[in-house]
Amino acid sequence: MSTIKKLAGQTAIYGLSSIVGRLLNYLLVPIYTMVFTNPADYGIVSELYAYVAFFIVLLTFGMETTFFRFINIEEDKRKVFNNAFVSLTGINVLFLLLVLVFLGPISEAMLYQDFPEYIALLAIIVAIDAMSSLPLARLRSQEKAKQFAFVQLASIFTNIVLNLFLLLVVFNPETDEASTAVLYIFIANLASSLIRPILLWREFLRLRLEIDQALIKRMWWYAFPIVIAGFAGIINETIDRIMLKQLLNDVAFLPENYTDTPLRYAESQVGIYSANYKLAMLITIFLQAFRYAAEPFFFAQAKEDPQRKVYGRVMNYLIAALSFFFLIVTLNIDILKHFIRNEAYWEGLHVIPILLIANIFLGVYMNQSIWYKLSGQTRFGAYISIFGASGTVVLLLVMIPLYGYTAAAWTTMFVYAGQMTASYILGQKHYPIKYNLRKAGFYFFFALALYLLTLLFNMEFGVGKFLLHNSLVLLFVGVVYWVEKR
Repeated sequence: MSTIKKLAGQTAIYGLSSIVGRLLNYLLVPIYTMVFTNPADYGIVSELYAYVAFFIVLLTFGMETTFFRFINIEEDKRKVFNNAFVSLTGINVLFLLLVLVFLGPISEAMLYQDFPEYIALLAIIVAIDAMSSLPLARLRSQEKAKQFAFVQLASIFTNIVLNLFLLLVVFNPETDEASTAVLYIFIANLASSLIRPILLWREFLRLRLEIDQALIKRMWWYAFPIVIAGFAGIINETIDRIMLKQLLNDVAFLPENYTDTPLRYAESQVGIYSANYKLAMLITIFLQAFRYAAEPFFFAQAKEDPQRKVYGRVMNYLIAALSFFFLIVTLNIDILKHFIRNEAYWEGLHVIPILLIANIFLGVYMNQSIWYKLSGQTRFGAYISIFGASGTVVLLLVMIPLYGYTAAAWTTMFVYAGQMTASYILGQKHYPIKYNLRKAGFYFFFALALYLLTLLFNMEFGVGKFLLHNSLVLLFVGVVYWVEKR
């Protein structure tokens, strides 16, 4: 049990940077939805950050996981870090040069030919973040969770402060175009990204330009399937916003009495969906904190726990925690929706429970995925993710023209459920881990049953509804405590 407590403690520290940062960014949602009175303008920001997510995965090239793997099997840990960083730097410098040289055609292809500065800024941000990822991974491997949290929080606070200053003080909604506010958001992001390498300067000074071609080749062979898996995985998470814009940019989908262009309508749908997606991110926040602590922890436990019992116990606690967050959000949606200050966005509230369930499936899949990382069979991660990405693209192509952004939410849930199932089946065959399916399933379905029960009572929001819903949350916590205590 001491190992579980150690993981929980590190998750809490990493969560300080992740959860506090995400919660502070959460507080930007009412600012953005207030500044962008037209959801189409918020849709622009959301879509461009979807592209950022794609390229972060591509440009980090799986080197974080690869680094954790090789420092546990190689004697010269310094050489592992130096060669991993050389590889990462080369990839990002090449990427940045290509974007700046072909900025015009790239901007036109992304339908931002009038705003190429957006694309240039985001390319610089992505390259800086990708190159900072490995020094941060080194801090995690050395269990310097407090220093890691400090660097991340400094970057986050810079972003928050500049957003507030630029949008609430400098930006004038009466005289400035919405495009100016979009530019301010990216400028704030660039400044916050630069904070990381500045605070990590000692890590950069320790770098030595040493190239071990044999080591780099082995690392790249290990990383390549992770890149494919990560890239395919990010398709599941973010391509819905990109495809919503591309597929709905057609006059055939314009509602009656809509006076703006098809492109603006498509962007407004992206904005509505993205704002409500933010309300489903409480689970995602926890998962990010969990992943930061769990990945190096699981690699370290591979030698100490040959029977792999700890992995099964962690799964039970993880599903209980995710189900708790599901209830907190769904049963208090009448309160949480006010984070979105503009009621024009509220029409998308119905997708939040779907997205929360999808993220529970994602969390289970993430926890399961350790089997192919520990066993070195990372190709299976690529297979599962390619399967999921293919399903995502096909379902979105078919369903978005019929159901709009609601189709994106259902697609996310179906695909994550499929990936979770496929990973479990393959994992039990190639690297068996004994999970308590009965207990894990009970936690999830009990939480789901409590939520569905509230739908039977069509109560107006008030003290009575608030007390009833949160009594059900406490009931869930009590039942989990009783089961675990037994």
